[in-house]
Amino acid sequence: MKTVAQILQAKAHQHVVHSIAPGATMLDALRVMAEHNVGALLVLDEGHLLGIVSERDYARKGVLQGRSSIGTLVSEIMSVPVISVSPRQSIRECMTLMTDRHLRHLPVLDNGELLGLLSIGDLIKETLAEQDGLIQHLEQYIRGE
Repeated sequence: MKTVAQILQAKAHQHVVHSIAPGATMLDALRVMAEHNVGALLVLDEGHLLGIVSERDYARKGVLQGRSSIGTLVSEIMSVPVISVSPRQSIRECMTLMTDRHLRHLPVLDNGELLGLLSIGDLIKETLAEQDGLIQHLEQYIRGE
């Protein structure tokens, strides 16, 4: 089973981690999410990971509490502490963590340095690719190839 580092390496050419400052408004955050078609942003202050803010956070901590997207700061809505993974962890470990904690995004940190962001979609895509490869290998084995 592949590691987080291998997944990040494979998607490095197509993936940029989108972020926002803690002092930005939720309206700004929603605009950035919409512009990049992502469901969450890392909240960074001078390169330091402070939190993560998602559409789910806004719905539950903003809209349902009657907060305005214009008057609410990202820092008021963001999820903290941030649950993260290391590049050495496996896909299975990440999927278990996401399932148990009801997460859709996992920042990848190595000794405090932000390396990337994994989504549940990234992990499902990789799991399906591994299963397809295994099925193909078994079919070839059965046919004697």
